[in-house]
Amino acid sequence: MTSWPKHWWRIVVLAAALTEVTLSPNSSLAQSTPFYKDKTIRIVVGFTSGGLYDQYARLLARHMGKYIPGNPTIIVQNMPGAGSLSATNYLYGVAKPDGLTLGMSGSGIYLDQLLGRKEAMFDVAKFPWIGSVDQRDLVLYMKADAPWKSIEDILAAKEAPKCGSTGTSDLTTILMNILGDTLGAKFHEVRGYPGGVEIDLALEKGEVHCRGTGLTTHFAREPYFTWHKTGFDRHIVQTGAKKDPRIADAPTLGELMEKKKTSALPRNVAKVLLVSATVGRPMMTTPGTPPDRVKLLREVYVKTFKDPLVIEEAKRAKMDLEILTGTEVEAQLRDVMGQPKDVIERVKKLSE
Repeated sequence: MTSWPKHWWRIVVLAAALTEVTLSPNSSLAQSTPFYKDKTIRIVVGFTSGGLYDQYARLLARHMGKYIPGNPTIIVQNMPGAGSLSATNYLYGVAKPDGLTLGMSGSGIYLDQLLGRKEAMFDVAKFPWIGSVDQRDLVLYMKADAPWKSIEDILAAKEAPKCGSTGTSDLTTILMNILGDTLGAKFHEVRGYPGGVEIDLALEKGEVHCRGTGLTTHFAREPYFTWHKTGFDRHIVQTGAKKDPRIADAPTLGELMEKKKTSALPRNVAKVLLVSATVGRPMMTTPGTPPDRVKLLREVYVKTFKDPLVIEEAKRAKMDLEILTGTEVEAQLRDVMGQPKDVIERVKKLSE
């Protein structure tokens, strides 16, 4: 008769436990294959190709995968519409929360929610923000042959200049609202262009006279290189605390508000609106994405923009690489969404 060792039952239980650990789909051995292996990540850009949002997305797509375990394929999908509202709604309500869909929406997208627009079917506080690049001040520029040569000309004019925009959160719209509220300047907005490239084409054709955009954009690509050589455009106002020497002829918003003796409320409204510039070009993923994947994507975002190859490539393309972390983006948006009622009501009134 076989002799069983003392406490044999403990050996059986231990063996069963080891077998369960080895075979369990949740065990570390079963999970040794990285989640992103053989997967494809999409970066959904809320604008047409060719603009800086698209350029930054494609720069990430070329280099980000090597920092992600499993080395996934990364592609860019352009989804223009309503100043990136279409892409933002897609990220929030359609894309799966698996960390395989990233998005780059307009930096002013929070305004659509803040203003209670029915088309904004998302909550910016629920997006996991991955990071942001290209914090910038804004500039209002105009065709040099337009009849308005300065902000004073606009203030005194009987006819308002026509400025092109993509939608309600576009930087042109934001600048027009700021200049209207703080200085009393009047503009005629021509809304609905799919992207900045199309607005610049419209400006060249004479369909519109002006556009607002980031300074980094205005000195990063064509047609601006050619415009500046030929004197095609004129710079009207810049929003930085200090003058950018490249457009020293354009007064700062601060200088103009001091001259106009603008009161506190419109100054605070301007700060809210200008978060669209200071938050840069943010990237998010879908709400509900597992926290470990969000953490990984945030780390990879920073590593990618510190990659020497990326830095060199960006330098050649004149692309700014000043970044914010995902938590810094969240903090800025949380702060702006929690503004006092009188400031929010004023912002809403401007946007009616």
